[in-house]
Amino acid sequence: MKVAWIFPGQGSQEVGMGREVAAAYSAAAEVYAEADAAVAREGDTAKLSQLCFDGPIEALTLTENTQPALVATELALVAAIRQAHPDLAPPVVALGHSLGEYSALVAAGALSLADAVRLCRIRGEAMQAAVPQGAGAMAAILGAEPEAIRVSCEEASQENSPVSAANFNGPGQTVIAGAADAVARATALLAARGAKVIPLKVSAPFHCALMKPAAVALEKALAEVALGPLSFPVIANIDAAANAESGRVKELLVRQVDGPVQWIRCVEQAVALGVDVMVEVGPGKVLAGLIKRIDKKLRVISVSSPDSVAGLKSALAQG
Repeated sequence: MKVAWIFPGQGSQEVGMGREVAAAYSAAAEVYAEADAAVAREGDTAKLSQLCFDGPIEALTLTENTQPALVATELALVAAIRQAHPDLAPPVVALGHSLGEYSALVAAGALSLADAVRLCRIRGEAMQAAVPQGAGAMAAILGAEPEAIRVSCEEASQENSPVSAANFNGPGQTVIAGAADAVARATALLAARGAKVIPLKVSAPFHCALMKPAAVALEKALAEVALGPLSFPVIANIDAAANAESGRVKELLVRQVDGPVQWIRCVEQAVALGVDVMVEVGPGKVLAGLIKRIDKKLRVISVSSPDSVAGLKSALAQG
């Protein structure tokens, strides 16, 4: 049995996430305390942990809060797992969907917790600032081949009004992003070609060319961060390759901001490395659903509560 740890991204957040785990495991509570201190700002009305535990949902879903909050929660779960099962073998590889790549890098030792949550707050703020509210859009496209999506996006794009694939989430499930008018043109073309289109409620068009200013801001922030060696490889979103070199981490994170998330290829790469069990560390079961579409043979164990933390070792043994 070869195990991968996988971490969900933005959209998995929910009020109450991590509260019970922090109450049950001192290591998880310590993660939240460190994250609170790392992103505390003068005038804050609530700590990051309070937003996770108690909301309100309107504050938690602000991108600048969502990103550090999710990473803190996922790493609190990692700390709880390690506290509950100190002799548990490390994963052979880790991967995260978009934002989840930061959690994977902390779990592997490349980034510190404090640096990760600070970077994710900067990343969230920069992504939100890159495009005026309402000027960008995203849409999920169901039932269309990647080539048809590429062609439709090319046809719909105009100078200063681009649209492109942003997330290759699963077979027949791709998200596109870009300027709102370009997304409207692309979705009209795709609908006419038989695809199902689902507009997404997002605050900005992530993982597309319009995010270039955010990539520049993140690159500047990363320049101040020291990296450690990776104790296991992390499969990068942008190229779906398993990276074990800390010297490449910054470049891969910067490219991820305005490049597409190659989630299908990331999962396929894990399988190529021999992975047959994936442990989803974070709220919800979004990735479990996507993975079943990519490879039905993979077993996925979702960990988000004290019971699932405590039962992880026995769940792995049931394979």
